[in-house]
Amino acid sequence: MTEIPSFDDLLDFSGKTVVVTGAATGIGRAVAEAFATKRARVALLDRDAAVSDVAVSLGTGHIAHVADVTDEQGVERAVKSVTEAFGRIDILINNAGIGPLAPAESYPTAEWDRTLAVNLKGAFLMARAIAPGMLEQGSGRIVNMASQAAIIGIEGHVAYCASKAGIIGMTNCMALEWGPRGVTVNAVSPTVVETELGLTGWAGEKGERARAAIPTRRFAKPWEIAASVLYLAGGAAAMVNGANLMIDGGYTIT
Repeated sequence: MTEIPSFDDLLDFSGKTVVVTGAATGIGRAVAEAFATKRARVALLDRDAAVSDVAVSLGTGHIAHVADVTDEQGVERAVKSVTEAFGRIDILINNAGIGPLAPAESYPTAEWDRTLAVNLKGAFLMARAIAPGMLEQGSGRIVNMASQAAIIGIEGHVAYCASKAGIIGMTNCMALEWGPRGVTVNAVSPTVVETELGLTGWAGEKGERARAAIPTRRFAKPWEIAASVLYLAGGAAAMVNGANLMIDGGYTIT
């Protein structure tokens, strides 16, 4: 009979190194805090220098790097530095993202390029830089932050929707190629999340209408996204590969 692991161990990340991008605020910060409470060593990446203060707030044993995920050489330097500091990288959470809005017919080319660069290219560069080490050690978890916008249209979100749909395609390919070598790759697709940015963008009547369209009648909490990421990165999800976990209160089934 196969031995069943201790359920306490399934969400214990002691000795694991986790890299979280976009970790200075919002979902990324919540994810970093969640891993820190589960005894992981967290490397926080963000282009905002405030990420250093966040790392300090988590306690000892965590580090921060000010880095732009669209900068290929900067990504490689950050990954090298984290690997040298902790010896290995076990988990990557690709969370960095932006979402400039405009109608499709007048969407600025520069904003399109910037959105695709941060949301999609940045996630690819991080995964490509970290994957060789994971593949060499024969184990690893990558969780890519997608969105409900990956599978539905949202007014004004043409570049954001395109970038997040790309995340799903990229996740599927990486899961197919790397799963046999011990590295699982999955995506998380939230609805609007109650971060400072989310509440600002969906304030007032617009937000009330959006909540009313969600079967659970509310937006997601940052900690709910973080808890889902912990699951996908932990031992309980060892057989989950190439999945897109919807955290949308049922919005995309309506």
